[in-house]
Amino acid sequence: MKQENEYLNKVVHQHKYEDKGEYFECICGKRKLKLIKTDKEGLRVGTTRNGKKYSVRDHRNRYFFPDEWLKFYKLIKADKQPLFDFLIQTGARIDEATHVRPIDFDYERFSVRLWKTKTKAKKNERSGKPRAISLSPKYIKRVKKVIRSIGLSETSEKYMFTGKTDKPITVQAPEQMLKRVLQKANIKDYYNFSLHNIRKTHGNWIRALGVPADEVCLRLGHNYETYLTHYGSASVFNNSDIVIINNILEGLYQERRGRRF
Repeated sequence: MKQENEYLNKVVHQHKYEDKGEYFECICGKRKLKLIKTDKEGLRVGTTRNGKKYSVRDHRNRYFFPDEWLKFYKLIKADKQPLFDFLIQTGARIDEATHVRPIDFDYERFSVRLWKTKTKAKKNERSGKPRAISLSPKYIKRVKKVIRSIGLSETSEKYMFTGKTDKPITVQAPEQMLKRVLQKANIKDYYNFSLHNIRKTHGNWIRALGVPADEVCLRLGHNYETYLTHYGSASVFNNSDIVIINNILEGLYQERRGRRF
């Protein structure tokens, strides 16, 4: 009987929240964070039960314009640039990027195999599906220099992006660096960016270069619906932007094996 009542409460009950000041609460006890607008466009702030301030972005589809990226990248410390360079060149998730090793690169086919990918529970995956993506020959040359500079060989199975240990760098460090450098670069809405927005930037950039949407999806490792909902945006790049994007990505997809997109 008890289990039946609990089931009915879950199925039949519809939450009706009352304003409790800093939060909304339903008669069943469920609370919802009360988000208040701030003077920063697109940013709301709430207070958790323990009194900690919590900020939420209204929109998560912000991406870098090429001139913004150049200003941002220029201000990153030289020893930290390789990670951000990898993110913009590949569109990889941060967890995919931090688990990359020199052995994962194919230096002849100009590609990298991302083996630590997202596990999609909705598809009943027990582990992420590895995927290989193409890179520009010029970027591969930089990768080789980075590998040599950190004292590894091209067949090494050690992680390329590490902290003070041999373990992959934690997400918090580059995330905090991103915010600091964006503010330093005078990006007005720096709070609308996270590391994931670099991934969205890559997707929008290569789409603006004329790469078909299905190729973008395969490269980023998600389906078309996800791309349209969370990544795709109508292109507002002008001709100058396209030239700069192509320069940053160093000819990626401009011409590959005699085929033009």
